[in-house]
Amino acid sequence: MNDKAQFHIRYWLVAVLVFAGLQYLLALNPPAAEIPYSEFERYLRDGKLEQVAVSERFVEGTLKEPLPSGTQRFIAVRVEPDLSEHLQGFDMRYGGKIESTLVRDLLSWLLPAALFIGVWLVLLRRLGGGLGGGMMQIGKSRARIYVETDMKVTFADVAGVDEAKDELREIVDFLRNPQAYGRLGGRMPKGVLLVGPPGTGKTLLARAVAGEARVPFFSISGSEFVEMFVGVGAARVRDLFEQARAKAPAIIFIDELDALGRARGAGPLGGGHDEKEQTLNQLLVELDGFDTSTGLVLLAATNRPEILDPALLRAGRFDRQVLVDRPDKVGRAQILAVHLKRARLAADVDAQAIAALTPGFTGADLANLVNEATLLATRRGADAVTMDDFNAAIERIVAGLEKRNRLLNPREREIVAYHEMGHALVAMALPGVDAVHKVSIIPRGMGALGYTIQRPTEDRFLMTREELENKMAVLLGGRAAEWLIFGHLSTGAADDLAKVTDIARAMVTRYGMSEALGHVALERERPRLLDGEAMYGLARAHDYGETTAAAVDSEVQAIVERAFQRALRLLAERQVQLERAARCLLERETLDGEALRQLIEPQPAPSGTAVG
Repeated sequence: MNDKAQFHIRYWLVAVLVFAGLQYLLALNPPAAEIPYSEFERYLRDGKLEQVAVSERFVEGTLKEPLPSGTQRFIAVRVEPDLSEHLQGFDMRYGGKIESTLVRDLLSWLLPAALFIGVWLVLLRRLGGGLGGGMMQIGKSRARIYVETDMKVTFADVAGVDEAKDELREIVDFLRNPQAYGRLGGRMPKGVLLVGPPGTGKTLLARAVAGEARVPFFSISGSEFVEMFVGVGAARVRDLFEQARAKAPAIIFIDELDALGRARGAGPLGGGHDEKEQTLNQLLVELDGFDTSTGLVLLAATNRPEILDPALLRAGRFDRQVLVDRPDKVGRAQILAVHLKRARLAADVDAQAIAALTPGFTGADLANLVNEATLLATRRGADAVTMDDFNAAIERIVAGLEKRNRLLNPREREIVAYHEMGHALVAMALPGVDAVHKVSIIPRGMGALGYTIQRPTEDRFLMTREELENKMAVLLGGRAAEWLIFGHLSTGAADDLAKVTDIARAMVTRYGMSEALGHVALERERPRLLDGEAMYGLARAHDYGETTAAAVDSEVQAIVERAFQRALRLLAERQVQLERAARCLLERETLDGEALRQLIEPQPAPSGTAVG
């Protein structure tokens, strides 16, 4: 006989014994007989009562001889003495009526209790809702669990990050066959950290790993571990790993790891008993505790690896870091091919041309670009999305929304036209500079009164000193055109000046491109690992003397001035083309690259025509 059957037998035996005991007690104490008050008066006159107990509403007692029912105990409802004396003169039975007060008694107890419990439950629900669940569930993991059939994403849906996919294919093979990876004495990495800028597809890659491996996928954000109560985050970490072990092989994915894994005790405000630190400590313990042979893999993603705790990144925890960087031109074309499948395209749409127009775009940016182009085509009632829609969408994303209702007075329009044409002419005059794609004096975005878009011919990862100087000259071309034509300067070049100053200072302090200061790096980029002062926004004093600082400022000013004079000289040599192109821009408001070249470059003479 199994344990469950024995439990049922014991339960019935106990129930029978309890019932028999109640019957025995009732037999020892038979219930009292209810009699009319007139009979009580008669028994009292006849002397048949042995004892009597009088309460406010009842009279009860014991008879000397039992009643016909066999009981000697009785109870009667009292009647007012005056009424009783009056009724005794009549040949009748009289007595009080027992009113049932059960409902009233129950309500008097239950209503206050129910009201109190209701108020308490409402408070708990509101408190629990703000904490992501009821009070009893506060320590439970809030990870979203996707079973094998839920994961529809595979590596075929991820494009432009081939190196990262190759790194993660090994994880997929391990999850499919974990025993095979231990045959030579090796082990799989316990944790894989996906690092890269926002929008590059880190979360999508993690979901693709789960979809390829066909294993349960536990997805949670780092911020969901931390609550207002101390110890809750650590309890959720424990519960998450317990659930994952029960469903192994499985993948645990923690998005935005920097919300949970920020370095402990950094800066003057760091403490040892913070809730975040307790949660991080528990995560470190779990990473040390689980066995990779069970088929459990921890994936995490962050775009701020420099602020993570070094203990998270050491060997044995997050053993492998996979860079998910911005895609190059080939990668952008692959990503566009994935997103363009969902759009109805015209024949002139070329993914390679769009990829060339979008340097620096991430996968999320490209998805948004395709959506914006589709919406623009829908808005104008087109049957398909054309290349013009993609060009307009790129301009909207890069420069902002057109502000045609922002009316400029004629003087301002003229200044803006010469300013933008100054950028364009300097860019067309210098070798190796990105080709001018479009010039416009239509205001866009928050404060741009005009814009000049340059289209790079290829992705660039290094720049020489000459290329940086050319870039600065192009940026200062607008300011130089204003000075050349009007003899004064305006506030329209504020952003250009900021960019030029940053480039010049970087040339002097970081790239060692100053002849006066030599081949030294006076400033460094933000370190990869944590720097407490930089983390809390505290100003760092430069590690060179005041004499060197003055030399840096002087050299930066000299570089910027040389770039301005160079732009001014180039425009002075082309002042006729500048004025002609600016007048055309004032009339048409927008000029594309081909129209601009026809205005600027000398046109070949027709055949048979003599040129004097």
